[in-house]
Amino acid sequence: MTASGAAKPACTVDAFHRGRFWLVQPEQSGHRAGMDAMMLAASVPSAFSGRLADLGAGAGAAGLAVVSRCDGASALLVERSPEMAAFAETTLAHPANQHLANRLDVLRADVTLTGRARVAAGLDDNSFDFAIMNPPFNAAIDRATPDTLKREAHVMEDGLFEGWVRTAAAIVKPRGGLAVIARPVSLRPLLDAISGRFGNAEILAVHPRADKPAIRIVVRAVRGARGGLSLQPPLMLHEGPGHRFCERADAINNGLASLFGD
Repeated sequence: MTASGAAKPACTVDAFHRGRFWLVQPEQSGHRAGMDAMMLAASVPSAFSGRLADLGAGAGAAGLAVVSRCDGASALLVERSPEMAAFAETTLAHPANQHLANRLDVLRADVTLTGRARVAAGLDDNSFDFAIMNPPFNAAIDRATPDTLKREAHVMEDGLFEGWVRTAAAIVKPRGGLAVIARPVSLRPLLDAISGRFGNAEILAVHPRADKPAIRIVVRAVRGARGGLSLQPPLMLHEGPGHRFCERADAINNGLASLFGD
């Protein structure tokens, strides 16, 4: 049962990083984590040691993946939806995650809060070394669904990147990091939101195959840096026939390599 007494939606318990952590997530309603979360987590350097904010964490896949790969990392899983935050809390309480649980916490808060309201919710200024986010980046016309949880997780609101990046710029320390995963069509509003707040931006495109257009972009940047934009070598998910991941994509998906090679 949830805190409100309502029945919890049906769930599955799924292994990530080849069983190094497990995720309790909704079986049908809401957002189910997969490759996007693993690529986002892999954007954090392997040697990262510090406090990370997973903004819009859902059931906590990306934050757990960072802590699973980076021994010196801790993470705060920030989620607005009470239902998804409850899944994140259940995930941290799962016996298979006890080796990581002392480095993770869940905060029920709206990422778009500003000023005193944001601080009162538990997101203090300059209190994190890195922030990652997988915001709802699909247009409403692309994701028409009666499922409220799924719609909140997938459908973009006006000014979404501005609000989320503004919060990241407030809570991340100077010279701290930011990583965002989105669709290629979102590149311009994402770069507009980053401009003046984060610099040294790196863009990495993710393609299903070498002859196919990119389906995702991952943008990484440094708070307060003034360096320009760079395009990194792309990630190809598949090679040859079939749907098996190529060696690099498989290593990234399983927490054995970083996305940017660091």
